[in-house]
Amino acid sequence: MKTITLGKTGITTPQNAFGALPIQRVSKSEAVYLLHRALDGGMTFFDTARAYSDSEEKLGEAFSDRRDRLFLASKTQAKTPEGFWKDLETSLRLLKTDHLDVYQFHCVRQCYAPGDGTGMYEAMLQAKEQGKILHIGITAHQIGVAEQIAASGLYETLQFPFSYLATQRDVDLVMACQKADMGFIAMKGLSGGLLNNAAACMAFLSQYPVLPIWGVQRREELEQWLSFFEAMPQMTDELTAVIERDRRELLGDFCRGCGYCSPCTVGIVINQCARMSQMVRRAPSADWLSPAWQAEMEKIDQCVDCGICMTRCPYELNIPKLLRKNLEDYRKILSGETTI
Repeated sequence: MKTITLGKTGITTPQNAFGALPIQRVSKSEAVYLLHRALDGGMTFFDTARAYSDSEEKLGEAFSDRRDRLFLASKTQAKTPEGFWKDLETSLRLLKTDHLDVYQFHCVRQCYAPGDGTGMYEAMLQAKEQGKILHIGITAHQIGVAEQIAASGLYETLQFPFSYLATQRDVDLVMACQKADMGFIAMKGLSGGLLNNAAACMAFLSQYPVLPIWGVQRREELEQWLSFFEAMPQMTDELTAVIERDRRELLGDFCRGCGYCSPCTVGIVINQCARMSQMVRRAPSADWLSPAWQAEMEKIDQCVDCGICMTRCPYELNIPKLLRKNLEDYRKILSGETTI
C-alpha cells in the first residue's frame, strides 16, 4: 500500500481512507465496530461532516480514546461566520476532540478568500490560530470553482469527485493541485455507487497523487478495502477492460449534486432527484423513501424538456434523461422489484 502526503499539510497516510457519510445508516455499535476495524486494519484518515447527521457522534464514540492514532477531517456548510463557529464547536464536541486535522468548507459555490466580504476565510484563519483546526481545506463539486481554488493558493486541501469516470479536465485539476502543493482528497471514487469493481477503482486512483476516501457502511465492503493493504490491485489488462467498458456505458451519467442546474421551471429538485439512485443506497434509506421525497420524485413526470438545466450543468449532463432513469429505478425500489 502506497502512502500519500497531503501537500503542504504534511499529513502522511496510506492511500486508502475512510469516508464516514454512510455510517449514518448503521447503528452506533455497528459504526464503532467498523471504525475500530478500519483503524486497526491500517486506515488512518477519516473524513466526516456536520451535514452527515450522526456521523460525527459515532466517530467521537469510536475514537475518543485513540485520537492520537488518526487524522480527523470534518466540514461546515455554513454561509456566515456565526454559522461557521457554531458548526465547528458542535463538531469538536461530538467528535470528542480539541482539534481537527483538516476543516473544510463544504460543497462551496465560490472560492472563499480574504477580503471577499463574507468573513468566512478569516474565520478559518482565526480557528487555525486558536489551534482548533490544523489545516484549512475546502470541497467542491463544480469543476470551474475547483480550478479557481487550486489557482488561489489559499487552501491546503481540496476535496473533489474523482474516479475512473474522470475527464481530462478532472485529471488536469489533480495535477494543478500537486503543482500548488495542495492535497487532493478524492471523493466519490465509486461515483456514488455507479462503479462496483473495487479493485479497478483502487488500481486507477493509486496512479494519481490523491487520497481516496471510500464510503463504508458494511463489514464486507470494509474488508475488501482493508485487503488491499496486503495485496494492492495492479492495473492489469482485465481491470483496464472493466474501466473501458464502464466508461463507455456510464461516462456522463453521474450527477455530482452541485445544484448549478437549479431552479427548475416545474419545481423539480434536480440535484437530489438526478442522483436519487445513489442517495437511496448511500444514505439512510428511510429519509429518501419518505412520502415527501416520493412526491418530489413524481414531479419528474412533469418535465417539459425545456433544456434550461442542461445549459447550466458544468458537466454537460443530459439531465431530463438522467431524471427519468432515476425515477424508473426509484419506482422499482418502492415496489420491491429492485432491492437496496
